[in-house]
Formats: sequence, C-alpha cells, structure tokens
Amino acid sequence: MSVVCFGEILWDVLPSGKQPGGAPFNVAVHLHQLGVPTQLISRVGDDDLGTELLDFVASKGLSTDYVQLGRTHLTGVVKANVDDAQEVTYKIVQPVAWDYIQHEARLDALVEQADMFVFGSLSARSAATRETLYRLIEHARFNVFDVNMRPPHYTKEVVKYLLQKADLVKMNHHELAEIMGWFGQESGAAADRPAAMQWLATRFDLQAVCVTCGADGALLWTRGHLYRAPGVRVEVKDTIGSGDSFLAALLKGWLAGQEPGECLHFACATGALVATHYGATPAFSEAQVHALLAEQAIS
Repeated sequence: MSVVCFGEILWDVLPSGKQPGGAPFNVAVHLHQLGVPTQLISRVGDDDLGTELLDFVASKGLSTDYVQLGRTHLTGVVKANVDDAQEVTYKIVQPVAWDYIQHEARLDALVEQADMFVFGSLSARSAATRETLYRLIEHARFNVFDVNMRPPHYTKEVVKYLLQKADLVKMNHHELAEIMGWFGQESGAAADRPAAMQWLATRFDLQAVCVTCGADGALLWTRGHLYRAPGVRVEVKDTIGSGDSFLAALLKGWLAGQEPGECLHFACATGALVATHYGATPAFSEAQVHALLAEQAIS
C-alpha cells in the first residue's frame, strides 16, 4: 500500500509561535505514523522558512524528494486564529511557493504507482498548481478529494471538477451544505445529510462520501450503506490537523480492506486524539487510538 499527497506545505503562525502545516502535508505525516508509505508533492521557497520545513519533513521520516524548491516565491505562511478551539479560522497568504508546483514527468510515474492520490481544493487556487494537479489526477488509480474549502480560495467550477474526478470524497458538514446548495439540494439539517451524501455519490459516481460533523462524529456513505460513528469526548487543545489525521486513519483502514464502520470509528478516535495536542502533527501510536476507543466503549 502506498499513498501520494499533493498540495500545500506551510507554516501555521499561532499565538504560541509557528508550526508546520498544510492539509496534504498533515495527512502525509499521519499516514506515515500509521505505517502507510507516503510521498508528498509540494513546493517551498529557497529561504530560511523553506529550509526549516524541509528539515521538519525529514524529521518526521518523510521523503523530501518530491518537495520542489522555488526561487521566485516565498515559503507558504498561514495566520491561524485559535480564539475558538473548536473552530479555527485562517488567513492564507498568497501567492507563495506551493502556488507554483511544477509538473514533472517523474510525478506521473509516482502517482501511477501509488494506490491512492490525495488532494484538496486549496492547492488548486492558482493556475500553475491547478494545471499540475489536473494532469496528475489522470494518472491516479484512486483519487481522494479532501474538499477543505477555505474562502476565498476556491470556486464552484474547480470544486465540481474535482468531485467529478474523485473516487472518495471527505468534507465537513458545513461544506456539504454549501455544495448541496449549489445544486438546489437541502442538507442544512443533520437529518438531511445521509440523503445529501447519497445524492452526491450518485451525481458524481463516487465510491464513498465521508462527512465529518465535529464533536458529533462522522458519516460514511459507501457501497449503498450509511455508516455512523459518534464523536469521541476529549479535552480539546486545538483542532488544527484533527481532520487531516481523521482522513489519514480512514484511508489506512480503507487500504487494508477493513469494514467501513470500523474504519470510521478508528478515524474519529484518531482525530479526537490529535485534538488533545497543540499543533497539526503530534506524535501518536495506533495503540493510543485503540485505548481511546476502549475508554469510550467503557464510558
């Protein structure tokens, strides 16, 4: 099993200082921690912040072979507002190095050989990186679209195109409601979500649709069935990277052929565990995730 993650790598600037981040990078780190061989395609600037990021990637055990070094744009920075620990907001600087990920023939081969190709909408905000992404999507065996809509850095047209190319889609309940609104469909209420997920799966010929609902857990529609997992109660430090670790855990189970409901419960517990730490990529083990699930079952 192997995965390629494509898109932004950057610094999250928090009141406590800067921390490495970017959804594709976070997913790659967590997949690696869960034992899934993973490569990251991204771009940093030829500056001190870029050097620090490359060192951090290497310290996490990930290869930097496909992280490009750009000399015309600075390394990405995001200013995170964590006043509300449950709902972090971001100010994303533009343009930066990851807006200019260049296509290379070796990237086609890398994606062709992987079992999954993971990407989001944020990296498609710029024409250069979007063109590279669109080319690589065509070489993938299984496309995973982590919707991750950050206003104003997306358009309906791009999100719809990526939905058309996806096999598995993961989004939060706010994104589900917005996307369904584009098609004149209802999904604002929790009771409407299952039907909305089924509609999306049919409309875009998706193998799976996963919707996270914050503290209320998550839903997964696949193979004609709806699976539910409750939220795992923890003391939240911040939610940065929680959704990314959730996706990584879900994909690990999917690749291993585990039962969908089991994948979903494990993913919810993984996201909750990461939320008990500060930052997007804290170290954790599968044993800790299973211990958290056991605690929930007892309580």
